[in-house]
Amino acid sequence: MTGGPVTEADRIARNRYFIMMGANLVGVAGAVLALLIMGRAQTTELTMLGVALMLASLWVMAAIPKMLARRWRTPPEA
Repeated sequence: MTGGPVTEADRIARNRYFIMMGANLVGVAGAVLALLIMGRAQTTELTMLGVALMLASLWVMAAIPKMLARRWRTPPEA
């Protein structure tokens, strides 16, 4: 830690990091829910629902933080 004053840019960067980690947390929660659904499924339809939720959760964990980082990337200096 530098110990210096926290600038507005530092706050924005921290908040964006928290948003990206929140997206990961939502993906993990969805994957856990998918595992619970698949583990307790009595029918094929519920199993397929669990599989679909698992795939969607994995996509959220892989794609959303990367897309947010690309959107918020600092533009190169001219």
